[in-house]
Amino acid sequence: MKLSARDAPGYFARPDSDKMGLLIYGGDAMRIALKRQEVIAGLVGPKGEEEMRLTRMAAADVRRDPALLSDAIKAVGFFPGPRVAFVEDATETHAEAILPSLQDWRRGDAQVVVAAGALKPTSKLRKYFEAHKDAYAAAIYDNPPSRTEIEAELQRAGLTALSSEALRDLSALAMTIDPGDFRQTLEKLVIYKHGDPAPATPQDVAAVAPATTEAEIDDMLDIVAEAKSGEIGPLMQRLRAQGVQPVTLCIGLMRHFRTLYAVAAAPGGPGEGINRVRPPVFGPRRDKVLRQAQGWGVERLQQALTVITETDLSLRSAAQTAPAMALVERAMIRLAMMARR
Repeated sequence: MKLSARDAPGYFARPDSDKMGLLIYGGDAMRIALKRQEVIAGLVGPKGEEEMRLTRMAAADVRRDPALLSDAIKAVGFFPGPRVAFVEDATETHAEAILPSLQDWRRGDAQVVVAAGALKPTSKLRKYFEAHKDAYAAAIYDNPPSRTEIEAELQRAGLTALSSEALRDLSALAMTIDPGDFRQTLEKLVIYKHGDPAPATPQDVAAVAPATTEAEIDDMLDIVAEAKSGEIGPLMQRLRAQGVQPVTLCIGLMRHFRTLYAVAAAPGGPGEGINRVRPPVFGPRRDKVLRQAQGWGVERLQQALTVITETDLSLRSAAQTAPAMALVERAMIRLAMMARR
């Protein structure tokens, strides 16, 4: 049977141990790994591997020796409880080695979990699992987890007190970082809030979110946008010492001021714009960006983007003789002075 995108998260959280098996497939290897971990944990529990109720094998090994899978399915365990035969890294080329073992499956045998890459609708693996009355096939797409999935994941981990603002920021964060990093962020949040009955807040999310490697560049962008021209020089010296390139700073300026413009120019005003801007802005930085956009206004932000574009063209010009970093610093000071008007 085919698991829909709506039904799959519920099944992953509470898999049916009486089924023959589950095929999880998709193009994002990290998301596939996270989902199959969840399913296997739901089937065999935390001690499944310790109690030898979980057998792992690579699909390439099954192709070389199909008996590996057959033996794992039929094996009798020393400990009571559901058993799982897990086949990883499967592709369509492994179908002929995997499918015969599945056809011999009987109730009471180990459940088979197959993790595969992207599979076409014509795939033999997909067709078999989708047609089998005691099996499921679930496609894992590149979409980040929904608010409902995030909330359910935190509740399973024991964090039930969560403000709507914190959930909003977690949803925004999920769109910007690797799924593995996001899962670690959720785990850190649960630990961070352990023993604290107060609902998690945006400040809590910001405290456990991955630190950006461009933190000082972000600081510089804020200094410019908030008209703190006196702080530009010292921070420029640190960035130069760290090997930050002028073009990197110029790209950062362009990205930041385009975000401010998108927020300020939203038809419903900056309050609507901050909710719609992509990539999303979360945590305390959300309020900072909103405040900057409101302070600048659409007209001055258009002028700022013109200054940044001219600086970018100068950096790329073969006729340019002035030091590149000096050009960028001059543009930053000019922008900071514009912000004071």
